[in-house]
Amino acid sequence: MPGFKVTKKHHKHLNYPFPSSPESIPFVQGNLFFNPQSVPQQHVFHVGNDFLLNWSSINGGYLSVSHRSQPNRTIWSTIPGQAFVSAAVAETEVEESRGSFAINDREVHLICNHQSIEDIRVINHQSDIIGYHDYPFESLKLNQDTNNAHFPFVIITGCVLFERNDKEKMQLDKSNIHGKLGFKSKGLSVSTARYWVLFDQKNQNQIAFQVKLGKPNFEVHPRALPRTSKRFRALRQRLQRLRRRRLGWSYFISRSRTFNSLSYSEDEKEEMEVAEITEFNRVFITYSSERDERFYGFGEQFSHMEFKGKRVPIFVQEQGIGRGDQPITFAANLLSFRAGGDSSTTYAPSPFYMTSKMRSLYLEGYSYSVFDLTKPDRVQIMTHGDSMQGRILHGSSPCELIGRFTETIGRPSEIPHWIISGAIVGMQGGTDAVRDVWQLLQDYDVPISAFWLQDWVGQRETIIGSQLWWNWEVDSEHYKGWKRLVKDLGAQDIKVMTYCNPCLALVDGKPNIRRNHFEEAKKLDILVKHNNGETYMVPNTAFEVGMLDLTHPDTAPWFKKILQEMVDDGVRGWMADFGEGLPLDVSLYSGEDPISAHNRYTELWARLNREFVEEWKSTRVGKEREDPKDSLVFFMRAGFRESPKWGMLFWEGDQMVSWQANDGIKSAVVGLLSSGISGYAFNHSDIGGYCAVNFPIFNYRRSEELLLRWMELNAFSMVFRTHEGNNPSMNSQFYSNDRTLSHFARFAKVFKAWEFYRIQLMKEAAQNGLPICRHLFLHFPKDDYVHNLTYQQFLVGTEILVAPVLDKGEKEVKVYFPVGEGCSWQHIWTGKVFTKEGVEVRLEAQIGYPAIFVKFGSQIGETFLKNLRYFGIL
Repeated sequence: MPGFKVTKKHHKHLNYPFPSSPESIPFVQGNLFFNPQSVPQQHVFHVGNDFLLNWSSINGGYLSVSHRSQPNRTIWSTIPGQAFVSAAVAETEVEESRGSFAINDREVHLICNHQSIEDIRVINHQSDIIGYHDYPFESLKLNQDTNNAHFPFVIITGCVLFERNDKEKMQLDKSNIHGKLGFKSKGLSVSTARYWVLFDQKNQNQIAFQVKLGKPNFEVHPRALPRTSKRFRALRQRLQRLRRRRLGWSYFISRSRTFNSLSYSEDEKEEMEVAEITEFNRVFITYSSERDERFYGFGEQFSHMEFKGKRVPIFVQEQGIGRGDQPITFAANLLSFRAGGDSSTTYAPSPFYMTSKMRSLYLEGYSYSVFDLTKPDRVQIMTHGDSMQGRILHGSSPCELIGRFTETIGRPSEIPHWIISGAIVGMQGGTDAVRDVWQLLQDYDVPISAFWLQDWVGQRETIIGSQLWWNWEVDSEHYKGWKRLVKDLGAQDIKVMTYCNPCLALVDGKPNIRRNHFEEAKKLDILVKHNNGETYMVPNTAFEVGMLDLTHPDTAPWFKKILQEMVDDGVRGWMADFGEGLPLDVSLYSGEDPISAHNRYTELWARLNREFVEEWKSTRVGKEREDPKDSLVFFMRAGFRESPKWGMLFWEGDQMVSWQANDGIKSAVVGLLSSGISGYAFNHSDIGGYCAVNFPIFNYRRSEELLLRWMELNAFSMVFRTHEGNNPSMNSQFYSNDRTLSHFARFAKVFKAWEFYRIQLMKEAAQNGLPICRHLFLHFPKDDYVHNLTYQQFLVGTEILVAPVLDKGEKEVKVYFPVGEGCSWQHIWTGKVFTKEGVEVRLEAQIGYPAIFVKFGSQIGETFLKNLRYFGIL
């Protein structure tokens, strides 16, 4: 059976700085055949009460799905005459280094690219299932025991097959499958495998699909093809020759796929080797797309807003340092393997999209998948494994599709109002430093919600600078009088927030330690392991850590006690960092496949923290339970499809302190808007970015101008939170001088001025899944111009339009007023009203006066302007 190999690249000091994209099987295309004796020429099958599956034999045959409310509008369709189910067997090699992963298809042993349809069967009642034990769908078995099944189901059966002739072999060679990927055809002419496709209704607006592959079988079933076709006759002849050759070896045991041979040629050896393949590990579905169709979503993406023409891998990992912006990506890749990332690397992907044609689909499960949108007229999805599950959504608008998607994956709950009512002051340095900055902020009359102190556990010096001790308890030397500090801030309604993650460091040499969390976890046997049972030490920057096995039943209760100790000291919030770095060669308590567990780990981490918050809340009594002022909240960066249900709040990770597009301030806007489409309704970025670099030839330091513009940007996101960055002394800080402090105070008040609307939007998000910050596509999908927008401008709800300044030295911006709602937009600084739709204007936007507009005459806009006057901003 093809293997799985992980190559570690952690300890290489110099690497090739221009790594190629992960190698994968090229776009798989094949023909569709059907048996006219068992498959009708034309038929509409009912799926549940609300969906229609249309089969037509025109142009080689195709399927399409529509909703009963709009039967003439296709929401999913295959391509006439083209296979829509394909399969392959390939070697998997993963190159891994410190949370960065490249998943490669190294050797392709077999591709079954053609497809036959033998039967399309309708399951109208539970009794129809009885006797059909070859259907490998767990949902069918479950539905036999429930009264909630949405009958009828539709099941399509047939074979996928590989049929190679000399012309096809030449085409494969040209596509570089043989060379680049090491395709081994083994001299085989024909091979098949049975497949099953199930369509069943899940609710009024979702139809589910499941694809399941059987075992590879090197005996073809010609009845699946028209018996009169030339292809059928040629296929039958090849099959007969293949059988005669096998009988010449000895006799063939079909069940075990083994030979008892006496003598055979090299070609025969290769055929025997192929016959030992026992299962597929790649599944493909292919379906149609219109050439002008735009694709949005795929989780939190930073380089692209729209994905037509691109390949989108769905795998949680480090987003990278630079992600294509130069020269930093070159330097990061040189010093650490693939550390620079690329345009597709992200902490929080999601196998979900919606399009400009109001089509939407998402995958279930946690397997590695790739969405290939490189062809103008079709989409191909590949997943690792022998099956694929997903859902097709029906909706008439982008907002409706988001609602339908989040209805199933889960929507965010309202978060405590205190975290969105003022500035979250992120800083380090110990008790005295915090008190000094607090006094400064009081002098400048800054509305403060909390101090976020990530170095509460203490700091240590490593080869890359100052880093945290990953032992989750307060360092009583670094923060002397910790409880007193928390109490004093609390007396002014200012909360204290901290930091933790699911990793534990060795703490040898750390002074004043009360508990050694690493040793406790090791003793409890709740750390991930190697296959030999030893604790797996995961490299992380300058040190190694043990990683919690979140599939172990004892892990969550133990870690919740750590959180409880933190909260008992008065802490009311924390950053729940990491979650994206589970290695792919670990052994987990659950025994599950690490490559799938890797994506699920982020949701398990969010769930652990969320459960603690809910359990803590349940222990409150009386007024304390009713009053949300003291509620807990956590925020995190890693996620997958259902993370919005478990995570309370998200942030976008570690952007560069730069103006660049792939990993600077511009990428923070793209990440905010793409994640919002994908269900992450509550998100924000670090004010000023995080990652600073000081190399001899070049450096990235946070300039004052960048910091000021980032304050203006984040004043219109869910949370207004600062971060000193990975090297505070290199960066301009909000407390650096009078100008930065004054600007920080000004935009903390701008943020405060629309708090009333933020609370309203938060409540709406909990009900319908819509994000706080929105790409214009969500409300103006018919305006072609908005599809070209990425980071240039965005909406806050429906009533505020923001066009941030995102380029160094710029004092003007272009603003586009969309077509579709017949509204006018009022510039908040000048009061000028823009009434024309579909026009672009250039406006002055000096520092302190970014281009902000409200809907003219709206109650939300009027209240916002009134509050700005109250704070002395207007």
